[in-house]
Amino acid sequence: MIKQAMIFIGCFGGFTGAIAADGKLDPKAASPSTSAAHQRIASSLPAEDGRDAEFSDRGFIATLADPVIKSKDGKPVWNLDAYAWVEGKSPDTINPSLWRHMGLLRKHGLFALSEGMWQIRGFDVSNMTIIKGQTGWILIDPLTTRDTAAAALRLVNETLGPRPVSAVIYSHSHGDHFGGVRGVVDENDVKAGKVQIIAPEHFMAETASENVMAGSAMGRRAIYQFGSNLTPGPQGQMGSGIGKGIAGGDITLIAPNMDIRKTGEVKVIDGVSLEFQMVPETEAPAEMNVYVPSARTFLASEIATCSLHNILTPRGAKVRDAHAWAGFLNEAANLYGERSDIIASSHCWPRFGQTEVKGWLTGQRDNYRYLHDQTVRMMNKGMTQAEIAEALKAPPAIGNKWFNKGYYGTYSHNSKAIYQFYLGWYDAVPANLNPHPPEIRATKLVAAMGGAKKVLAVAKKAMADGDYRWSSDLLNNLVFAEPKNAEGRALLSDSYEQQGYQAESAIWRNMFLSAARDLRHGVKASITSQSIDMISAVPTGLLLDSVATRLDPMAIGDRSLALNFNFTDRKEQAKVGVGNAVMFSEMGIGHAIPAVTISGPRQLFLALLFLKMPLAQLEMAGLKIEGDRTQIEALQAALDPMPGPFNIAEP
Repeated sequence: MIKQAMIFIGCFGGFTGAIAADGKLDPKAASPSTSAAHQRIASSLPAEDGRDAEFSDRGFIATLADPVIKSKDGKPVWNLDAYAWVEGKSPDTINPSLWRHMGLLRKHGLFALSEGMWQIRGFDVSNMTIIKGQTGWILIDPLTTRDTAAAALRLVNETLGPRPVSAVIYSHSHGDHFGGVRGVVDENDVKAGKVQIIAPEHFMAETASENVMAGSAMGRRAIYQFGSNLTPGPQGQMGSGIGKGIAGGDITLIAPNMDIRKTGEVKVIDGVSLEFQMVPETEAPAEMNVYVPSARTFLASEIATCSLHNILTPRGAKVRDAHAWAGFLNEAANLYGERSDIIASSHCWPRFGQTEVKGWLTGQRDNYRYLHDQTVRMMNKGMTQAEIAEALKAPPAIGNKWFNKGYYGTYSHNSKAIYQFYLGWYDAVPANLNPHPPEIRATKLVAAMGGAKKVLAVAKKAMADGDYRWSSDLLNNLVFAEPKNAEGRALLSDSYEQQGYQAESAIWRNMFLSAARDLRHGVKASITSQSIDMISAVPTGLLLDSVATRLDPMAIGDRSLALNFNFTDRKEQAKVGVGNAVMFSEMGIGHAIPAVTISGPRQLFLALLFLKMPLAQLEMAGLKIEGDRTQIEALQAALDPMPGPFNIAEP
């Protein structure tokens, strides 16, 4: 029932172009302008000292003989060798800096970090860290999905000797750091006290906020960010900048039974002393780092990786605090720099040697602090987001460090995020305060320029000149004004494609190429699924808050509702009221005189509120309704259906 309740089908229309016989909708070769840009980039890259190559190889023990990881029903969910072709000289369709970077990230298998400590890398976008406890394995960040995590643990047990899992640590509240938990532990063992699940304070609230409350919009945007509809290849996906792609399969969640609340807190887990550093409001609202004194190893979670990170991730999230981020990196350098011989993270490869540890932390500290301070300096001089993004560049002392390059986050995007953090989206120019929405504005602009033919002519010249930023600006307006203009769509897709080829950031590449793909082939009907397991673990109050965001004010009108929900399997009660087109719920209490009381296991409420199954069908399954059933029917009818995929590159 839960599975049925939480899966929704998003059938999407829009332009659906078939591949033309002349190949107009096929990916294009790199243009002369793109090839020339890559030659300039290659000549300006820092000198290669071999350290990254050595560190990414060091400690390799083994990998899976069969590179294809499959689910229980035999469906492939991950291919370890998907990037095996990244060898030799970079093709003209890939930024040479990104090519070098992916050549390091493509490595996969079990790697030794230090005595009693290992990492699984390349089995997902993230890494799983393994610590040998007295009785079993302590796992930090069990990847994104059940099947990749299970395959990773299988390799560990086959290579190092079988042991049970005694503890799992979630470093932070993003799915690629907890989603594979059911592939490595059984929840019954957690409930029995055999396995500890450890997370930073506020982990569950932030997980619900990101993955449930705004999960639908973020999920659609993430398809662009991670290139989920792109195939790895010279004209396709090139990883994510901090790892490969996102694995397929089930994202799962088991709620933690131990919270970490302060920096310096020490816990002895399965005989191993672990020290924690709290780093909230950095890469995630709830996040922490882990220091292992016995191994002299510091796990920097995701505040320090092999790339500049995102202050505001393009898929959407809460804006992060760049000033605090730099401060926590400085704190880490002071607390753990001289105590550590190895530094690792939940993405990318580790670094070895005390000098490397300190240099990695302080080098990235300076990057975030420079980005923050110079954005604020320019902001206070009256510069807007766009002006700052165009002007702000890393100085050579910072930008020439490979790990500070923008393979994931960029100075352009991050400076805008910092501006938003302090001042919001509005740049104080009144013309931007209340502009027309995109479709109306685009129609007026195209008309003012003399019509579609004029726009196409100017855009073609910009394309020929290699000014793809201007061509896509023009053509985006044309497509929003005339969505079925085939020539405009084709040119815009070509313009996006060349910008994708030129991007050093893997996710910028993915977003440009994903837009090009959608323009050429349309957004096809798809089946999207919220993580069933994650929904099951999320507290009921947070789920009801998510339901409230789907209330259509036009559908509910001025109707007032008073409902009591009794979740019999969880022994929970909720008071749900609707008035003034607002739904508000409170846990632990009920209306003194409810209009209707609904009782049953929570899975039936999920079917009621998410799938909107008919009441009669739910009653046959065991849902009990006492009172005015028209109240629950009115609420159900006023809830928007679970959203499917939406257009991004076109109206």
